[in-house]
Amino acid sequence: MIVVLLTLPILAQLGGGITWLSGGLVLGSALAMFLGAGLQGRSWAMTYNLAIQVVLLLGFFVDLSIGFVGVLFGGVWAYLLHLRGDMRRRIEKGQLPSQRSGQIG
Repeated sequence: MIVVLLTLPILAQLGGGITWLSGGLVLGSALAMFLGAGLQGRSWAMTYNLAIQVVLLLGFFVDLSIGFVGVLFGGVWAYLLHLRGDMRRRIEKGQLPSQRSGQIG
């Protein structure tokens, strides 16, 4: 959320400045992220998170700096989803250290 809000000074300096659309997109996305922080235990939280990410990626059509933040966080989300899948595969196969019986250390 903080990094998204840090695009506001960049928007103010580059291009045509902060418009209602660019400012609204950044502030709306930050607000959605703030509210979403309390929803992470829900079954639909990942869909919510990725929907915010898609909105930021579509920010390219509003301003390149918003789109750049979307691409940056898109890479982070891709890596997190990869780690999540890897962890699930290891759990299913019983390969986590806590799942191994009889081994100490």
